[in-house]
Amino acid sequence: MESHDSLKSYGHPDFGTVVHTLEPADNPSVIVVCEHASRRIPEGLGDMGLSQDARRSHIAWDPGALPVAQAIARGMSAAMVYGGVSRLVYDCNRPPEASDAMPVKSEDFVIPGNTHLTDRERKTRIDKVYSPFRSALTGILERYRDTLELMVTIHSFTPVYRGQNRSVELGLLHGKDDRFALGMMNTAAPDLALITRLNEPYSAADGVAHTLDLHAAPRGLLNVMIEIRNDLIQTHEEQQAMAGTLVPWMGRTRNTIRGAAS
Repeated sequence: MESHDSLKSYGHPDFGTVVHTLEPADNPSVIVVCEHASRRIPEGLGDMGLSQDARRSHIAWDPGALPVAQAIARGMSAAMVYGGVSRLVYDCNRPPEASDAMPVKSEDFVIPGNTHLTDRERKTRIDKVYSPFRSALTGILERYRDTLELMVTIHSFTPVYRGQNRSVELGLLHGKDDRFALGMMNTAAPDLALITRLNEPYSAADGVAHTLDLHAAPRGLLNVMIEIRNDLIQTHEEQQAMAGTLVPWMGRTRNTIRGAAS
């Protein structure tokens, strides 16, 4: 009998779908996470006081990240978890106590819909967005704990931030466990045509390692956060090409780390 991947969605009537999961037919050794996959704002929150351009911009999501993450998951026969709500509503790569979990400002944009949240409103977003995302991710990690070896989180970043051009094109970030990020830096192809840097344009000091440190490090999983400059993954062809670069690169890194451990 032919087997198929299993795609599931979870949510709440007031917030719609807040998280999607994909489980491959065979037990995966890799899990791909894309926290900022969607710019969707639940209908009940209106426009959060933002213009349409702002709601479509990088402050609301990571443009191009989801198609790259999906292509990587296919290429590595990986499980996958990705968000269904804008990070302006709740940033699922932040713990509830973080000041930017429900940001009042992003880059130079004030977020009116977040400026005067009550404790009850904050708790509602935690309960309806963050908790289901965390539960879905935890569920897959536990279900495949005997086969999983690696967690990869996929993000994108804007080429211009607060008026400053960013020269870095690909960032390899780590939290408590630096093995895979350093491993990727050391196994980059000699002809790699991407300006690649460790812990740029962000680092764990910016609070971006939450998913890695909460879910991967305690389980002993190799892990890395990959940041891609979003002007490089605007089209389908660019997204597939980026995944085509990253999949064999991560394969080399895994093999190198395995070899060193044997």
